[in-house]
Amino acid sequence: MTIDVRQAVSQAKNHVNQIIDLFGKVNDIRLEEIELSSDKKSWFITLGFLFDSPINQQKTIPDILKTTMKIREYKVVEIDAETGELKSIKIREL
Repeated sequence: MTIDVRQAVSQAKNHVNQIIDLFGKVNDIRLEEIELSSDKKSWFITLGFLFDSPINQQKTIPDILKTTMKIREYKVVEIDAETGELKSIKIREL
């Protein structure tokens, strides 16, 4: 039995939530992309995360901006389309 798109997204989120503490301080997790592989064996679920990234203090910018910036990064979670098992989590290159 093949899992449907909702189940694939749910599985991807569940797997990521189990290890989210390993990513560092993240917030605003969003579903960005969904793709079923051409052989229909894998779902590729792209999730976006906001990370707090300190600004380099050596740059000359107004003090008001010397706090933190938010940087959005993306992870592609590959889910087995048959079983819903995690196959991989990779950085999504833009």
